[in-house]
Amino acid sequence: MPDTPIRILIVDDHPVVRDGFRGMFAADSDFEVLGEAADGAEAVERARTLRPDVILMDLRMPTMDGVSAIRELGRLGVPSKVLVLTTFDTDKDVRPAIEAGATGYLLKDTGRDELIRAVRAAARGETILSPSVATRLVSQVRAPADTLSAREIEILELIARGATNREAAKRLFISEATVKTHLLHIYTKLGVNDRAAAVATGFRRGLLDVNDTP
Repeated sequence: MPDTPIRILIVDDHPVVRDGFRGMFAADSDFEVLGEAADGAEAVERARTLRPDVILMDLRMPTMDGVSAIRELGRLGVPSKVLVLTTFDTDKDVRPAIEAGATGYLLKDTGRDELIRAVRAAARGETILSPSVATRLVSQVRAPADTLSAREIEILELIARGATNREAAKRLFISEATVKTHLLHIYTKLGVNDRAAAVATGFRRGLLDVNDTP
């Protein structure tokens, strides 16, 4: 048992999920649930105030998603370790979360004992990955040079939703010129010449999820 309880912040847009995690950790004296948040923006504000040891972070939430929240926590210098806990293990979810600074990445079907061990490990600063996520990351490391970066996939997703270069730049907090540069790299890597072809190729290669488009 640690000298002091591991302090946790639970972030998920589903109240029933938050209640389940709170009940799980509240029943163990090794842990203290400091609070909850229903989206990434609220998570950032609560983490700045509460300074939890570990944040259990969902990815797909309204207002601000989990990856954006992780980036913002890093920008603000919040020292909390972030353990992503989600139902998604696709390439476009895993890599951006890890690159943003997540300490670990687990799926919500993870067993109770495994999750508790993972939170303890995250509090120690250790990296924890579910087996399927670890396999995906290894595959990406071994992937050819034409693989899109996490940022390029983000831009391709926005373009698929109909965003202009200006809108994509505003959404990602980068310049319009940077978006254009990323698009040129996307075209080169995918072997296409325009936005429509890039989106079509993105869907064909599984880089884009049809459920993410309007």
